[in-house]
Amino acid sequence: MSAAVRAYAAVDLGASSGRVMVGRVGPGSLELTEAHRFPNRPVRLPEGLRWDVLGLYAGVLDGLRAAGQVDSVGIDSWAVDHGLLDADGALLGNPVHYRDTRTDGVARTVWETVPADELYAATGLQYAPFNTLYQLAAARNSVQLAQAERLLLIPDLMAYWLTGDQGTELTNASTTQLIDPRTRDWAYGLADRLGVDLSLFAPLRSPGDPAGVLRAEVLEETGLAGPVPVTAVGSHDTASAVAAVPAEGERFAYICTGTWSLAGLELRAPVLTEESRAANFTNELGLDGTVRYLRNIMGLWLLQECLRAWGDPELDGLLREAARVPALRSVVDAGDAAFLAPGRMPERIAGACRASGQPVPETPAEITRCILDSLALAHRRAVQDAQRLAGHTVDVVHVVGGGARNALLCRLTADACGLPVVAGPAEAAALGNVLVQARAHGLAGDLDGGRRLLRHTQPLARYEPGGDPARWAAAEARLARS
Repeated sequence: MSAAVRAYAAVDLGASSGRVMVGRVGPGSLELTEAHRFPNRPVRLPEGLRWDVLGLYAGVLDGLRAAGQVDSVGIDSWAVDHGLLDADGALLGNPVHYRDTRTDGVARTVWETVPADELYAATGLQYAPFNTLYQLAAARNSVQLAQAERLLLIPDLMAYWLTGDQGTELTNASTTQLIDPRTRDWAYGLADRLGVDLSLFAPLRSPGDPAGVLRAEVLEETGLAGPVPVTAVGSHDTASAVAAVPAEGERFAYICTGTWSLAGLELRAPVLTEESRAANFTNELGLDGTVRYLRNIMGLWLLQECLRAWGDPELDGLLREAARVPALRSVVDAGDAAFLAPGRMPERIAGACRASGQPVPETPAEITRCILDSLALAHRRAVQDAQRLAGHTVDVVHVVGGGARNALLCRLTADACGLPVVAGPAEAAALGNVLVQARAHGLAGDLDGGRRLLRHTQPLARYEPGGDPARWAAAEARLARS
């Protein structure tokens, strides 16, 4: 490897799989390769749904061993979930999965102390039943929380095990509903009112900050030669993915697609209006003082659960069949929390269509087309609503993440939004992770410079809008009436 090229390991943990990618960055060059991929399989225990966090950590170590010598390691993952540590730094049980039912109804008890509108004005975070704040409220009387001396979000927990250093990375902290997006610091007054002890959290870190070096035992297990620093990145995977949106200028919307679809805008200030709260938009923190103003949509989780129910058929063939199904025959609300829990997804989608008086999709191809039409419709609503609420117009929609590989979904999203869609990169979170590490070590420029590098080095596909826009408007009206 040339002395001018450095290698960075991006640990990217998703809700269904983890991966360790190696990014090699040099002047005008960026190459990403996969070192190791491993499943992320939650486990249902008698006490509820839990993450197999030890299995994930083992996958990280296997990935670092497969990666070979690197100049730095960065870690990103899904948001809100966390591990609790005792006074000795030992983990107090497996982290609870955000799809666990323990937070059902908890938000209303929190709102009795701080009403929902005040909570939004203080934190700018959308309502989601699994926000960390509600998880803490649900655990208030638990033995684990009583014994806990430290709370570490999932990527910070992994970094702690690798280095022995504790920190709370800011982009992920902003999903706890305990951060003020204006000050980019803890919402101290809010925490006091709700009885949340902020000393439970480790000190805040920003993307690019040092996060320790690999422990001697980790070096021995992975075969790496030290010292190897760990660098804080946008540890919420969406923050890393948005950093890797290959946009020019500011007039763009993004859709980070995977298990979830996160659709919205990159802004310089939060939008904290009551209208924004009613539309369930969130203000999460991004790189370089930016705000990720977006709406959470159920995403490809709907299709993933159907595929599991159908015995994991070959996806490409199913998508070809779905493309031949008449468009917009039946649609569901892809943001409906009724689809949050796992299990029986084909029956639940069919039931929602039946209840709304629409034709009931029966075959896998029909259900798949219903899902993709519904996702495109939800993307349309989110992009239109975000522009209206933020007073920020866009000329193009960037689709990044795993859904960028789904040509049918990208084409439908272009048609629904009435805007060009630029699809790619698919491994956006890992690329954003790598770019922050490279920038911290002087090998990449600012946010615009990193995006310029992505445009020159990553394969992208463009989809122009087509079809009749009135059909999408009619489908949305039909859904609104149901």
